Order: sequence, then C-alpha cells, then structure tokens
Amino acid sequence: MTRVFIDGSAGTTGLRIRERLSRRPELELLTLPEELRKEPTARKEAMNASDIVFLCLPDAAAIEAVDLAENAATAVIDTSTAHRTAPGWVYGFPELVGREAVAQSRRIANPGCHASGFIALVRPLVRAGLIGPDTALTAFSLTGYSGGGKSMIGQYESEGRSPLLDAPRQYALGQQHKHLKEMVALCSLTLAPVFCPIVADYYSGMEVTVPLFARDLRGSIADIRDTYRSTYTGELVRYAEGDEEGFLSAGTMSGYDDMEITVAGNEERILLTARFDNLGKGASGAAIQNMNILLGLPETEGLSLSKGASL
Repeated sequence: MTRVFIDGSAGTTGLRIRERLSRRPELELLTLPEELRKEPTARKEAMNASDIVFLCLPDAAAIEAVDLAENAATAVIDTSTAHRTAPGWVYGFPELVGREAVAQSRRIANPGCHASGFIALVRPLVRAGLIGPDTALTAFSLTGYSGGGKSMIGQYESEGRSPLLDAPRQYALGQQHKHLKEMVALCSLTLAPVFCPIVADYYSGMEVTVPLFARDLRGSIADIRDTYRSTYTGELVRYAEGDEEGFLSAGTMSGYDDMEITVAGNEERILLTARFDNLGKGASGAAIQNMNILLGLPETEGLSLSKGASL
C-alpha cells in the first residue's frame, strides 16, 4: 500500500488533497497529532516513512521541509512557489513537460494557478514558432476567492464584510506577482507579460486570457487552433470550440479537475483563454494527477472531469 503524508494539511490546498485521497483505499494517509503537526522530528519521521509527500506550506517553510525528506525513495510534490524554477525540480504540468519527466522525478513542483492557464496558452505557441519569445504579451486572469486561501475565504464569507468585496478587485498592481517567474521561464520568454489578476465574489473557477494582435503572430488563427489540438490530446487539458451564447464564464469549470482551451476573436485581434478550477487543475487536482503518474496509475484516478472531457 502506498503511504502518503501531507505536510501542511490545515491549509486550503492541503485540506482539499486530504479530502480526495481519503476516498482512495489503495492509499494509506499518515497523520500527526495536532500537537506534533509543526514539530520537525515528527514531520521528518512521517516524511521518510512515506512514498509520496505533499508540501502545502508557505515558500520558506517548504524550502526547510525539503531538507527533512532524506529518503531517496520518497517523492516530494511541492504546491508552493518555492521550487517551480529550481534546478533539479520538474515542473508538474505533464501535458507540457512530458509525463515521463514527471514519472522519473522525485522532486515535482506543482504549477501556480494563474501560471497554469498562461503557460498552457503561451508555451505551445512559442515552441511552434507562432510567437517569438520577445513578444510583448498581456494577460488578465479572473479567479474565485478561494485562491486566496483560508484568510481570504474567511474575509469573503464573513458577516458584515466590506461592500468593496461585492465587485471584482484587481491586485498585484506593482507587476510583481509571484507566478510571473514561472510564466517567463516555462514559456522561454525574454519579457515578462503585463499581468492583471482579478479576484471576484465567487468561490472557485479561473479564466486566464492572453490577447494577441495578428501582427505579432507568425501564422494564422487556424495555426493556433491546430497547435492546441496537437498539443493537448489527453483527458485533462483539451481544446474546445464555442462559448456560452457569446459569453465565457469563469465558473464553468468550478468543481472539476480538467482545463478547457478556447480561441476567439478575428483575423486582427485574437483571444486565447484557459478555463479551469483554481483548486483543481490549478492546485490540488494537478498535484493528484502528478501523484498518479508517479505511481503508474491512470492520470485521472480520483479526479473529477467535466462533461466536455468526454467529448
């Protein structure tokens, strides 16, 4: 039986991973008493007794935690930002870095939620030569408030909250969002995009859009669609046609673990959009997908797929 330990299981991502894995009888979840949850010796023992360790910690704590995992056979999946561009770590987006790379690694950095959508849209186009690495890109990303963790969830769900929370709020105004580093690195960009993340008054769901001018495209809108179709041939990321009667809802994929890529616009101005759940393919769903690959199981084991995934 596979032994799994979640370090940081009290946070939003850790709780979601625990909930999902607790329904899988082939896994044994190692847990610590509440009084030992932050105790280094107890955590170290649990880590090195495990086959898989999920780190659901702040960046600094995740860096310290990795040093506790001394068992060479223990695979670590880090959901923090700490190791996403670090040497020796595989970026955990199997559809883009290769499933074999994930399967053979003992150190996997789970992608950021906003970054997942941006990289899914941009990396295939750079690799296909349809846009250059020096293209000046912009991106805006809508997310549900669960993306801000327990404190933001509490803020949005509290009585007597500020009326400012009733409307969408843009943040990271200084253009220093922590996901930018992986967005640039994984897409081989020489310029960071102008990135506009927006949190809105709904629980979960994400919609990342990258606009393109045709003058920046080395090809056609049909070439973009063909590139996405050939890149995403699995069940968890797919290219899809159409919208919801002229709209694209950021809540369409809420509660699911797959991602939908769409292309809209015209021959002059193009909209590339990725929709997924910030807690699914943007966090815990991606982490479990990576675990499944490590264990040689079907990628979708224990995951929830939208109806579009079967089309």
